[in-house]
Amino acid sequence: MKPFIIGITGGSGSGKTTFIRSLREHFPEEHLCVISQDDYYRPREEQKSDKMGITNFDLPRSIDKKAFIKDVGRLIKGEIVERQEYTFNNEKATPQMLTFHPTPIIIVEGLFVFHFRKMRRHLDLKVYLHAKENLKVIRRIKRDRVERNYPLEDVLYRYENHVLPAFEKYIKPYMDEADLIINNNTQLQMGLRVVQGFLDHYLYEHRKKIKKLAPDKPTNGDQELV
Repeated sequence: MKPFIIGITGGSGSGKTTFIRSLREHFPEEHLCVISQDDYYRPREEQKSDKMGITNFDLPRSIDKKAFIKDVGRLIKGEIVERQEYTFNNEKATPQMLTFHPTPIIIVEGLFVFHFRKMRRHLDLKVYLHAKENLKVIRRIKRDRVERNYPLEDVLYRYENHVLPAFEKYIKPYMDEADLIINNNTQLQMGLRVVQGFLDHYLYEHRKKIKKLAPDKPTNGDQELV
């Protein structure tokens, strides 16, 4: 059976990472796989620089779109995908080899997952995380300073000259195409519960279909159907 594909996007600092981490904690690995656009950044030497000579990672061309879409297609076909983790040029981080297994639900997340037309075709549900601009920039500063070891001046320059223009051009215009918009100005919990409840029901129906197709074959989570 074809997996259910969820696309999750939103501006930098909108809460995508927190939202997806919560979903991962709610569902076992055999039920849900998350594949991130972030692991498909092209090497630094292939990135475009702005007029000040600062590398701009906030452009659709910064992503190896072909490889990203190909790997999602392989997951949909039931293949296992391996990809080296992208560490955002953080010298303190050691990249790991990531392994993605096909599951009934696949989450595809990233800034440009709605912008890439061929990726959009795969999506069964499009979720857009929204937050006010001042909150997003504060969250971006905290994340880049702590997790990626970026200097504050660099974070602010990139937000003003790269992140915000990219959001206005490549992310915000697709808000109207989203099936679900989750407001993250204060908290994510209600939106998270809605998505979790929907996916719990989807998995329940999925297991029933599998049992009808192969009634003598046990499936993961059969005890939940009793």
